[in-house]
Amino acid sequence: MFVEHRLKAPLVSESAYIAPTAVLAGDVTVGPHSRVLFGAVITAEGGPVEIGQNCVVMENAVVRGVPGQETHIGDEVLVGPHAHLTGCVIEGGSLIATGATVFNGARIEAGAEVGFNAVVYVNTVVPAGTAVPMGWFAGGHPAELVAPGDWDRIRSIMEPLDYPGTVFGVGASSPMPDIARRYARGLALHHRDRIVPDERHLLAREDAP
Repeated sequence: MFVEHRLKAPLVSESAYIAPTAVLAGDVTVGPHSRVLFGAVITAEGGPVEIGQNCVVMENAVVRGVPGQETHIGDEVLVGPHAHLTGCVIEGGSLIATGATVFNGARIEAGAEVGFNAVVYVNTVVPAGTAVPMGWFAGGHPAELVAPGDWDRIRSIMEPLDYPGTVFGVGASSPMPDIARRYARGLALHHRDRIVPDERHLLAREDAP
């Protein structure tokens, strides 16, 4: 499904494949020979999403563009099933494995890997060629890799990275009802969405060789 959101509709290269149950909404660009598989959702929620060439976004993955943070997937990137990427940069040749989460403001440098169910926290940089192990936490600039049971160390890394400010634009002490109302107001623009009936109008022609 192709959805016009905030008066912008997706642009998809002619050689790309978008599965019939995938959803692309708003200012989304998908490059040549990339594949977006069944159930995947790529949505530009106030910020554009750019996907390069020869990428694969697998089943039920979510890629979300947000205001103020670049959302870009470079060339030859594999995003596994049920992965969740928000307001982040994934440089070329990287792997985001099944169930992994990459948060706002993070950058996965070229050729890095984020393992099954691993978490890359806000404002974190995973250096080129680094592998975040399955289920581990990565936080900081550059990322420190922490085993899932070391909660004290994880909390100490998380605090200065400012999740509430980065994700919601609020202070650390803001109550959740206020955050939820603020978020709901921002998403209210979906009331004006329009399903684009003919995807042929959305195809971006590839550059000449």
